Amino acid sequence: MKINGNEIRPGNVIQHNGELWVAVKLQHVKPGKGGAFAQVELKNLLNGSKLNERFRSADKVERVRLEQRDYQFLYEADNALTFMDTETYDQIELQTDFVGERAAFLQDGMMVVVEIHEGKPIGVRLPDQVTLEVSETEPVVKGQTAASSNKPAILENGIRVMVPPFVEAGDKIVVETNEVAYLKRAD
Repeated sequence: MKINGNEIRPGNVIQHNGELWVAVKLQHVKPGKGGAFAQVELKNLLNGSKLNERFRSADKVERVRLEQRDYQFLYEADNALTFMDTETYDQIELQTDFVGERAAFLQDGMMVVVEIHEGKPIGVRLPDQVTLEVSETEPVVKGQTAASSNKPAILENGIRVMVPPFVEAGDKIVVETNEVAYLKRAD
């Protein structure tokens, strides 16, 4: 579907220069001289590279709709992740590199959304939050103020996050998967 350059919104997937890009940030600019334009930060869906592009209202871009299907994570073997379609029970294998560093958050049976374009998987969306156990963390140093000092902790999946001083090894915490950041202690 063709749309005008000034109709692009964050989260839209567009076809630009023969590749698929998602709009990450957008700023409408009205210079004192010349026509207005949209300054758009784009991220390549396949290789993750970024691009800043200007689109005027007269520019036409192809907006792409992705098919989103629910998959269940089954297991990891030989650097490949196996997912099962919850409707058809078909299984697909994706390379660990395809999901990236966030693959460490995958847990057996976890539901994810696989984005598909023309029958080919191009992205995996994990849940925004996961609950994990803290494997190890440094002891609290007396005299530090609780408000400003966080300490490093290593989670059961090997990911390192900064946590408040009251979190100890063995505690379960909720982690934000997109920012890889501590949110709260799990109930």
